[in-house]
Amino acid sequence: MNKTVLSGIVMTTFSYFLFSLQDASVKWLVVGYSVWQILFTRSITILLLCLVIGRGKLVRSAISSPVIKPLFVRNLLLLAAWLSYFNAARDLGLAEMTTLYYAAPIIVTLLAVPILKEDVPPIRWFAVFIGFVGVLIACDPLGTGMKLSLPVFLALIAAVFWAIGTVMLRKTALQETTLVQMTISNVFFIGMTGLAVGFFWTPPALFDVALMAGTGVIAGIAQYALFEGMRRAPISVIAPFEYTSLVWAFGLGFLIWGDVPAMNVFAGAGLIFAAGLLIIVGERLAHRRAGAAA
Repeated sequence: MNKTVLSGIVMTTFSYFLFSLQDASVKWLVVGYSVWQILFTRSITILLLCLVIGRGKLVRSAISSPVIKPLFVRNLLLLAAWLSYFNAARDLGLAEMTTLYYAAPIIVTLLAVPILKEDVPPIRWFAVFIGFVGVLIACDPLGTGMKLSLPVFLALIAAVFWAIGTVMLRKTALQETTLVQMTISNVFFIGMTGLAVGFFWTPPALFDVALMAGTGVIAGIAQYALFEGMRRAPISVIAPFEYTSLVWAFGLGFLIWGDVPAMNVFAGAGLIFAAGLLIIVGERLAHRRAGAAA
């Protein structure tokens, strides 16, 4: 396999672990604080980290960046996705949320063909399908008695918005550095959430301030890894690896809330692992064929 593509897979998978850690933190915080307040604090933390690293040069590069407009549209989509997802988290269980949200990798793969003009071979489609089956088995949505409701609708909408935003990220990632994209994105988020946070602000306890800031640090590292992964690998290659965050989600659920995974979770996790392995093997074979042809 091409080493650049492999590094993209590794970084993207790592980012999904960190995003799962972020989601667990937000699920804890959203009980007492609004989503607006959490996202506002998170974005300020990430922006400060970027400015400490990039300083004045980063600010100048961000102001003159050619991707400001597409990043603005992408961040509107992501804001809508996160608001929908985290508000759904108030009423849906982890299994229900995860099952609905994991329509996103399928949508991403579908959009990669007309928008990014990617050639998606059958093995990638098969990997996406296998991964989604693994999610269904692990989450057992039929066993949860899930019915159509506003929280279910919000989770589905979040999946659609996230998928479109992910495809847009692949396009902008090839035109600008990761640090500049993170800076622009979080400036937009601070502006958009700052307009509402004054109406939904709850004075936080000291521990919760630290947790919000820690969430920002985790999310900042996750964003960097995701942006870099998108720069290095085609989106149809890394889309199925988003399913790995299911494994992290159930692991964190056990550690934090004492949720004990059932056998179907392990069976589903096995299929998710198989989906990732299919992608890696397929890319290695394709790389060898290309090398032989050359």
